[in-house]
Amino acid sequence: MDAPLSPVTLPVDDNINPYAFCVDLQGEWFLHKGKMIAYYGQMRFEALTVASVSALVAAHFSSPLYADDWVVATGVGKLVLGDRGFDINSYDLDDGNLTVRAANLLAFETRLELLQSIVPGFLTLLGTGKFLASSNGPVIFAEPPIRVDPEALVGWADCPSPSYHYDGHWMTQNLVGLLRGAIGIVSGEERQFDFTGAGTVLIQSSEKTMADPAALRMMEQQITALSQAEKVHLHRFLGAQLTQ
Repeated sequence: MDAPLSPVTLPVDDNINPYAFCVDLQGEWFLHKGKMIAYYGQMRFEALTVASVSALVAAHFSSPLYADDWVVATGVGKLVLGDRGFDINSYDLDDGNLTVRAANLLAFETRLELLQSIVPGFLTLLGTGKFLASSNGPVIFAEPPIRVDPEALVGWADCPSPSYHYDGHWMTQNLVGLLRGAIGIVSGEERQFDFTGAGTVLIQSSEKTMADPAALRMMEQQITALSQAEKVHLHRFLGAQLTQ
């Protein structure tokens, strides 16, 4: 058995193992709710709506859709983070621009600025600082041009937002693909994210995405703009999904 960890033996801003990370907190970090598993020292965790952190949030967290899912960790000590047994990696941005799947983003230094990406389900980090992201398996780094299964995509850095590529041949020649497409189910064989230009694409070594708590809120906002006929169509579509 390994020796028990202590504030002295814990690493400084590094992995304890592939599934847990230790932040040497000296001030403030933005933290995804539910990712703190232990800490040493004096810390407090405040919702983004608390008055004492409102100025910090206004300057560095510009995504109302995801605000309910985050807190500000303030204090001094060793903060241990985990994410349901998924792999955790740290990344350092140097005056960078990186977009990451919202469900994979665990925490980031308050020196960075967070924006809501135009691609649904993703967030963009700008500036210089460290952030943590989880993945279902090790992360692969690739250069464009490349097409990626949407469920395997973790994020992309310093390159344009992707476009969708649909494989019409797969949809029309593959019976299973044709039936799945008819009821709105797609896979990486049928639809991919198409990256071009310069930059780096982050890909997890599996096709299992993590649940995004804001996805339902986003859909609810869009449903209010639908007509009655469109809502009836959506009701039928959801019924077909539930029977699968």
